[in-house]
Amino acid sequence: MTRRLLLLLPLVGFLVLGGFLYQGLSMNPFERDSALMAREFPAFELSTLADPERTVDASLLEGQVTLVNVWGEWCPTCKQEMPQLLDLADRGVRLVGVDYKDTREKGREFLAEFGNPFEVNIFDPEGTLGFDLGVYGAPETFLVDAEGVIRYHHTGYIRPEDVREVILPEVERWRE
Repeated sequence: MTRRLLLLLPLVGFLVLGGFLYQGLSMNPFERDSALMAREFPAFELSTLADPERTVDASLLEGQVTLVNVWGEWCPTCKQEMPQLLDLADRGVRLVGVDYKDTREKGREFLAEFGNPFEVNIFDPEGTLGFDLGVYGAPETFLVDAEGVIRYHHTGYIRPEDVREVILPEVERWRE
């Protein structure tokens, strides 16, 4: 009896491990909540992309609902989502960009080519602000309320339907 049990043990272990792996494969990695949800936007002090002499900090995000979009010139998906960001800006949504792990020159060229929907672009060449936000790749977007608290986190590409079905309703919700 003990010998049979010892022979079944590896099979049982394999089945349990297989179950965990199957569950993990069925999860969408883009549907994850930010650890910063309902917390203040991280403190930072960085220069702007446009003017290396001008520094901004988290107070930039206080006073009105703001979408903070983390992007980079090196990011092909960021190029694809730019029409949606331009649309949001045209609809009166305040956007602040974070040029993440980029060079100032390449970031400026990107905006010249694809448009600039951002009121301000924070220049984050070392990725320190991105790290504090828990960013693991661009694009990522955070909705920050008028008090500077993160209320929504969108990982990855913002599709046109995301604008209609998720982003605009969230903006309106936190404007009220």
